[in-house]
Amino acid sequence: LDSPFLNKLGGLLASAAIRKWMGTLDYQVYCYDWSVDPSLPECRGQKIYIFWHEYILFPIYLRGHCNFSMLLSRHRDAEILSHVAYHLGFSFVRGSTNRGGVAALRQLLDTSRKMHLAITPDGPRGPIYQAQPGAVFLAMLSGHTVAPFGCAVDRAWRLKSWDRFEIPQPFSRAAIVYGEPMRIPAKMSDAEVAQWVQR
Repeated sequence: LDSPFLNKLGGLLASAAIRKWMGTLDYQVYCYDWSVDPSLPECRGQKIYIFWHEYILFPIYLRGHCNFSMLLSRHRDAEILSHVAYHLGFSFVRGSTNRGGVAALRQLLDTSRKMHLAITPDGPRGPIYQAQPGAVFLAMLSGHTVAPFGCAVDRAWRLKSWDRFEIPQPFSRAAIVYGEPMRIPAKMSDAEVAQWVQR
């Protein structure tokens, strides 16, 4: 949409719909280390949370108002999502690998001094499940731990988009998993960076 008013209205309505829709789920959270869950007092210091683009509904619903800033693309498609993120308790930085990447990296580094970061390493345009190096570079430069975040649903619809975007069916069961946190070295060769991106 090209209308700022319609984008804001769409974001408000979409955020209300996400709260109602996702509120029907029966979910459990599992953690490799509970200190990485930003909703708990045990979580100390800023972290970089990564998750595949298809699962974005889960973190924006479950972990709003947890001192998060989310990386969103500068593409028009992300305009409504930026308003959704705002209404659900997220700050955001606009940029991606192809558009505004360097400026976004600088802003994310500045933001990471006081907030957690949420990044979809295969976004905003894919290919699906192929991580880009942005999160690794951020971890190298900031010194923050990378915390992988995964989701599974027993019943869901899939969109015919590049990321096969997942929409959980109402009243379905879900599992949310925080994987082993990763501390990435500050100085690495290109080959070592590639290994961490693959991991």
